[in-house]
Amino acid sequence: MRFNKLFKIRNLIAVLAIGFMATAVSVSAQDSTAVTSTTETSAASPVAASATDAADMDAFASELVKVSESATSDDASTLAAADEVVDNSTLYKTASYYTILFLLVCIFLAIIGKILRVYELTREIQGKEGALNWNTIQGGIFIAFLILGLYGTYWSYDVWGYVVTNESASVHGDRIDSMMLTTVAITTLVFVITQILLFWFIFKYRGSTARKAYYYPHNNAIERLWTIVPAFVLTILVVFGFFTWRSITNPPEADQKAALSVEVTGEQFKWNVRYAGADNELGVRNYKLTTPTNTLGIDYADKKSWDDRLGPEIVLPVNKPVRVTIHSKDVLHSFYMPEFRVQMNAVPGMPTYFQFTPKLTTEEMREKKGNPAFDYVLLCAKICGSGHYNMQYKVKVVSEQEYNEWIVKQPLFFNDDMKKEMQQKVASSVKEAAVDNKLALNN
Repeated sequence: MRFNKLFKIRNLIAVLAIGFMATAVSVSAQDSTAVTSTTETSAASPVAASATDAADMDAFASELVKVSESATSDDASTLAAADEVVDNSTLYKTASYYTILFLLVCIFLAIIGKILRVYELTREIQGKEGALNWNTIQGGIFIAFLILGLYGTYWSYDVWGYVVTNESASVHGDRIDSMMLTTVAITTLVFVITQILLFWFIFKYRGSTARKAYYYPHNNAIERLWTIVPAFVLTILVVFGFFTWRSITNPPEADQKAALSVEVTGEQFKWNVRYAGADNELGVRNYKLTTPTNTLGIDYADKKSWDDRLGPEIVLPVNKPVRVTIHSKDVLHSFYMPEFRVQMNAVPGMPTYFQFTPKLTTEEMREKKGNPAFDYVLLCAKICGSGHYNMQYKVKVVSEQEYNEWIVKQPLFFNDDMKKEMQQKVASSVKEAAVDNKLALNN
């Protein structure tokens, strides 16, 4: 299809003009806002100098006072800060920028199409045939697209490959990464080979008056080849992945009992963490026991719950297995810790489990990443509602000694408020039983 049939240059120029006007309006509005802000800041300088202790000024005015005082004491630093703000604002590209860029590309292609059309008409007027071979041109475009696409693939692996190749922070994560890299290597090899063949065949067997297309309706050998080989490779990957996943999610019962017991409950929009006490056993819970005080519905008639502790953050000992019991109070959530290669759905009414062993402390991972501010984090991998972005919880991996020192300082779930509520329930039950007995005797 010819370019001149794809583009209407007048319409594009009109749209481009509208885009330029929209951009101009946006830039003008930003400039006027910046000028107004600068003017207000400058005007506030003498006011701030005489009334810096005004207690009834709002937050915005207070900020202006601070800026004005800074300007009085050090004009040079204030101007530099103002310049820095202006420079930072230019880093943001609006939708208008990309719209204009897209339209410019369209205009460029339209101009090329018009030039080629003029060239064709000139050749026709001169009585010359075969002005342009569009099959050859489009075949060349396909080859260019192939080269560009392969480079884009290489670029994405080079720039974003670290997302896959980052070292795992858990023991089982190494096996997950190995499977992932194997799958990526196989699919990348197949992708490169098939794309080269596809685009090369398009170019090599492009339309030509010098030869006639060969009708080749079917080939059983090829059908068997590209059905059996992929099925065989995929079967190996699936079976290997299945047994790997089973070994990760179903450890021996002895290992389950030896692991540190932690419970995580998701709700809109936060996580609740409960640590087992010295007995390493969590008390039972029942949703019917949920109250404003007992938000998790823990059954305090079960003595195992009396030493359970509240976790304001998740702290785990390094090189010690941890078994997480996962619950949800409302909707479907997903317990996801990316650095540990841990993910398991939190299903309402059905506990799920995941056991893993952290192998790198937070400090060790910070050193490996070269980021002293890095922290492990627990996320929700399900879109659980409007506040989904709040489902973040800090995770910290420390030495076993640090963990033991930390856990004894954490508050008990069975606190004074819980004890008071439990006593009230017991008293109420005794009173109701006495009333029932009295009624029975009267009858």
